[in-house]
Amino acid sequence: MDGGWAHRPVLVTEAVELLAPADPFVVVDCTVGLGGHAEALLRASGGRARLVGIDADDENLRLCKARLAPFGERVRLFQANFAELPEVMDAAGVSAADVLLADLGVSSNQLDDPSRGLSFLADGPLDMRLDRRIARTAADLVNGLAESQLADLIYAYGEERYSRRIARRIVEARKRRRIERTLELAGLVAAAYPRAAGKTRRGAHPATRTFQALRIAVNDELASLERLLSLLPSVLAVGGRAAVISFHSLEDRRVKQSFARWASTGGAELLNRKVIRPGRQELAANPRSRSARLRAVERVA
Repeated sequence: MDGGWAHRPVLVTEAVELLAPADPFVVVDCTVGLGGHAEALLRASGGRARLVGIDADDENLRLCKARLAPFGERVRLFQANFAELPEVMDAAGVSAADVLLADLGVSSNQLDDPSRGLSFLADGPLDMRLDRRIARTAADLVNGLAESQLADLIYAYGEERYSRRIARRIVEARKRRRIERTLELAGLVAAAYPRAAGKTRRGAHPATRTFQALRIAVNDELASLERLLSLLPSVLAVGGRAAVISFHSLEDRRVKQSFARWASTGGAELLNRKVIRPGRQELAANPRSRSARLRAVERVA
């Protein structure tokens, strides 16, 4: 087994139960990653379901292809952003999805690879691109944005209350030399934190929110999510179900509000009014699942 498969997909049982696979049907996995959710949905379908898998990361697609190889021609994989969903479905010859899933989390192999620059716990280039075809890196933002722009970005996408202190510290440091490494940035953020504030984070590293903000900005994650949510009424078949797994309030808020608006028009029905979170057993086996939130909807008209 390839080491990348060690990633544990979150809320798999809950997602499969909510999406209620029925055979035959078309599954669109908007963030197929290493194929954990896709494999579970294909196995639950009974044998004839087709899957269209989308992911921005070419390396994860390579690993996913190997994992889903036993399903043969029932699986088609595309390197793309899920904001390009209509184009991908057209290329796959699919007019509508009966099941659609988007797991918005970053996979463990991406987080644990220092060369991706996603972690403040290991030294690596300040990259953060989930799609290597993106031109702009986190280093470009850190070194190129004006202090006010950098502070606004960290506040808006990281909900970081000390965003202005952090931006000021970064700008002062980059006057001496360009900031290129993850541990260097993490150290600057930690140094910008008031001592008393550091004790209130309950074990969270001070750089957590800043790194989240930069990753969201580099990959344009929130705009892509809003695009996907706006597409659901046109890409989901009547009776089709969609589920989104989010990992922070900026994502979950958008999913909750979008599903509620759609349901208020009579075009959809909420499948869970209370957000679904990992249970004790999953949390014990996979602590990284602790932030996961699952919401699902069914198109009824």
